[in-house]
Amino acid sequence: MNTASEKMSLLADMIAFAIVDGELHEREYTFLTIVATELGVSKEDFRQLFHEENRSEIIKSEFERIQQFYRLALLMHCDGVLHERERIKIHEIGINMGLNPHAIKRVLKAMEASPNRMIAPEFLLEVFQEQHN
Repeated sequence: MNTASEKMSLLADMIAFAIVDGELHEREYTFLTIVATELGVSKEDFRQLFHEENRSEIIKSEFERIQQFYRLALLMHCDGVLHERERIKIHEIGINMGLNPHAIKRVLKAMEASPNRMIAPEFLLEVFQEQHN
């Protein structure tokens, strides 16, 4: 992630996804705060994103698209409730990112089977790279 604009766009996308079920849960907000801190976004800029219209940018790097997809999938699971609207939206987002639908399903299924809803980074990359061979 290079520019401040890209970082803000990623966070804006995550915020939009977090409220797709109609509410922002405390655990989702905490997760978003952690991501914002890791990206070096100030608390003031982060809070401002909740009052702006989504300003999504196209992510050029496949690796960064996979990372963002995984962040969104983690966000989807962090409130402990998996809504149907979230399931539909995560698939739609992944496809719009240009990710392989089969790989998307495999990653989400592996996350659901995991006790902490996390998967190894190696597995994540392997699933998406299998489609290139």
